[in-house]
Amino acid sequence: MSDIIQLLPDALANKIAAGEVVQRPASVVKELLENAVDAKAKTITLVVKDAGRTLIQVTDDGCGMSETDARICFERHATSKLRTAEDLFAIATKGFRGEAMAAIAAVAQVELKTRRADDDLGTHIRIEGSKVLSQQPCQHACGTTVSVKNLFYNIPARRKFMKSEATQFRHIQDEFQRVALAHPDIYFTLHHNGSEIMHLPGGNYRQRVVGVLGAKTNKKLIPVREESNQTNLVSISGFVGKPEFARKTRGEQYLFVNHRFVRNKYLHHAIVSAYDDLIPKDAFPLYVLFIEVDPARVDINISPTKQEVKFQDDRIVYDCLRVVTRYALGKHHLTPTLDFDAEGGMSRFTASPVQVPEQETQTFKSKITPSQARTGSGKGSDAFVDFGAPATRDRNNLQQWETLMEGLGSNTDASATDDTLLSSATSSSAAPTSADSGEHLVNAAVRQPYQLHNAYIVSPIKSGFWLIDQQTAHERVLYEQYLAMLTDRQTASQRMLFPKELSFSAADAETLTQLLPSIQRLGFDVEPFGGQHSFVVHGMPADLGEQQDAQVLLERLLEQFRSDRDLKLDTHDSIAKAMAYAGAVRRGHALSVAEMQQLIDDLFACEMPFAGPRGNKTLITYELEELRRLFG
Repeated sequence: MSDIIQLLPDALANKIAAGEVVQRPASVVKELLENAVDAKAKTITLVVKDAGRTLIQVTDDGCGMSETDARICFERHATSKLRTAEDLFAIATKGFRGEAMAAIAAVAQVELKTRRADDDLGTHIRIEGSKVLSQQPCQHACGTTVSVKNLFYNIPARRKFMKSEATQFRHIQDEFQRVALAHPDIYFTLHHNGSEIMHLPGGNYRQRVVGVLGAKTNKKLIPVREESNQTNLVSISGFVGKPEFARKTRGEQYLFVNHRFVRNKYLHHAIVSAYDDLIPKDAFPLYVLFIEVDPARVDINISPTKQEVKFQDDRIVYDCLRVVTRYALGKHHLTPTLDFDAEGGMSRFTASPVQVPEQETQTFKSKITPSQARTGSGKGSDAFVDFGAPATRDRNNLQQWETLMEGLGSNTDASATDDTLLSSATSSSAAPTSADSGEHLVNAAVRQPYQLHNAYIVSPIKSGFWLIDQQTAHERVLYEQYLAMLTDRQTASQRMLFPKELSFSAADAETLTQLLPSIQRLGFDVEPFGGQHSFVVHGMPADLGEQQDAQVLLERLLEQFRSDRDLKLDTHDSIAKAMAYAGAVRRGHALSVAEMQQLIDDLFACEMPFAGPRGNKTLITYELEELRRLFG
């Protein structure tokens, strides 16, 4: 029997390696940017077309390569960063495995142009599917340019199953921002499809964080700086976010070890635990932290992506992170008395109830006719667009709901006694002047809903009562309305008296630009304006008017949209959910009786009234028989 084990051809071995190193266009971006950093570049330019499918090009002004080095860098395990096995325990560079360039060249068409400062001419190499097509001298500035074209051209299955362009470019932005944050002294620029997306001049760490995350970030930052004098093993610096700016979705958490971005749930827990009693359990604080540790005490050679690390003593690093974060928060006199609901709707700390006159809390306005909605008629903040839930469905749902309400206050059996007791919690404190007027007050009060802790609505029904989550219920109402608008027609926009300029981070600005056609259908009059990542708002949806802060509303929309997009929902569904979350009345907001009744009516006119758009319950039913059993 002949031998059956044989060595794989280099081309096939490189494709297998590419499956580990090059998962998506962002993987190529990461490897090329890190090579440019290792080359001691002071200026790095990233140019991308079609989210990396057509072109990924990185140009740097680093040290460049010789003719021999340019050729050999495409061989497997060819690297300038290791010489002996001991070097693995003292790695101070980004790359060291010698796999990236070979893996990229195996699945793309690659051009390399490079020149050292001492050379008169540079080297130009064209390579395709691991095969060198040409190598010749060329004119080139000092440094290196690598152009990766038609990624996965020879692996159709991989190319076919790549995600959407928006998703791919978001991953590219993530990798670009991570490298840029780790090296604030380097000038980075990012171009996509001919447009400059980001330009980050060299500066200090605070300037770089603000440049990446947006101008509004500066007011959110608390500096962290601590060196371990007792152990001399670790030093920590960077910034953590103020508790009131914590979000319900990830995205602003950056942890670097020796200037390398890493993912580590253990260390993330150390940072989050420092926020105990300051933010809700399901919230994520902003942080950009840099850990400096002796390279001999950390192992980064765990996975090809090099984003996983193992410390010689994890507990020391954990304790240091937690202590310095807590110390920084305490130094700025931050206490858990902040109302997160006012900004993000995610706090377990409820604001003190505020009694607002009924005429000042008309969140749920009367609807105008469908014809008015289509023509945009109705003036001022009193105009509320009829989003067009089918009239038949509205009548049927409302009739079913009214059936549950029949008989309240008119029963003469034992249940009537229970209903009367229940109604006493909401009846007027003024004594009736006659038996007739007293009966009228009881019957009216038993039908009226009322609030618990400005978060839940108690609505009596014939067999007991409903306990309604006001925020989730309003999200369901808005979700169905916005989804109808996105699929059927455009709603009216109410012009603002004074246009408002907004500023976002580069990633949020790119996402908002992609969503502009859809959110304009929702009634937002928003357009790009002036400087980088700026927009101007001329109008808001007619049902919101100017009562909500445009910046906060759009930030919530983008935050929720990113979360829904990660769940692979379609764009219209994601935007409708995001807008519903952004525009819903928050827990902690006082509602008048009329507003509560309007919300209940709108909820039961919905197609799915019993669950919010995110799947959680809108209400819980409590039966009188169940209550009797509970009381024995």
